[in-house]
Amino acid sequence: YFRDERPDAVLLVDFPGFNWAIAKRAKAAGIPVFYFLPPQLWAWAPWRIKKVRKYVDHLLCGLSFEPEWYAQRGIEVDFVGHPFFDEVAARQLDEEFCREQQRSAEKIVGILPGSRNHEVKANFSDQLQLIDGWSRRHPEAKFLVASYKESQRAYCEALVQKWERPLPIEFHVGKTSEIIEISDCCAMVSGSVSLELLARTKPAIVIYKGGFGVWLIGKTIMTIDYISLPNLFAKRAVFPEFYHLWDLGKDMRGMHETVDRWLSDPAALQAKTDELEALKRETVSYGAIAKTATAILEKLT
Repeated sequence: YFRDERPDAVLLVDFPGFNWAIAKRAKAAGIPVFYFLPPQLWAWAPWRIKKVRKYVDHLLCGLSFEPEWYAQRGIEVDFVGHPFFDEVAARQLDEEFCREQQRSAEKIVGILPGSRNHEVKANFSDQLQLIDGWSRRHPEAKFLVASYKESQRAYCEALVQKWERPLPIEFHVGKTSEIIEISDCCAMVSGSVSLELLARTKPAIVIYKGGFGVWLIGKTIMTIDYISLPNLFAKRAVFPEFYHLWDLGKDMRGMHETVDRWLSDPAALQAKTDELEALKRETVSYGAIAKTATAILEKLT
């Protein structure tokens, strides 16, 4: 196709495995290669920068700290922003759901157990322990669990039914944005949802418990100090992180006290919200798709 059709450019998006093969063949055919949302080499595989130099002409980055990292390594790069922020801004919330939930409780804590089955199974039991402790301290609070799909909701609900006492907890599928928006604060399993928490300036703690394989990867090739993207933006823990590979027990007190402080002290909660507002102003950029298209057309011209 590259030989016979001669496109003016190739635009790769995310997903490095397949895209490296495309980039290699496009480059061999002399066709300019652009990479939008390039792989996160700065975290997991910095040695693969050689592939970028060899097969990619220009990077179009979605995260604010990436251009400096790539430029220091001799790569042509532009910052265009992440389309996720445009999606969040354009998303229509279920206003009736939001009003109904806000009427039903004085305080709301959002529980985000992850979108992958292994994340839910590894972390939700710890989140349940935290809900138990927070609900004892704050009986006026309700806890809304944002499940990604029905099977995960059923798994989590079964654990709650076995709990030693009733908990003020509800499960909802497909309401993640609404739950984040109306919550006073959240407890999230680390993932891309952290970008929405930043976009909605919602205070949260970050929980992540993996297994031996994750521990081995982390020890051997992980090159970052934080696991949450907003914390990487800020180069500090704007979202307090509690990350252990098979036991979060030692951090239970820290997680409990952080959210307890936010629920108990409106000034502390507002200070954290203000910190997120400042970070959002510094790092969140809108119009990523239009900026990407413009950058490619200008460089081709």
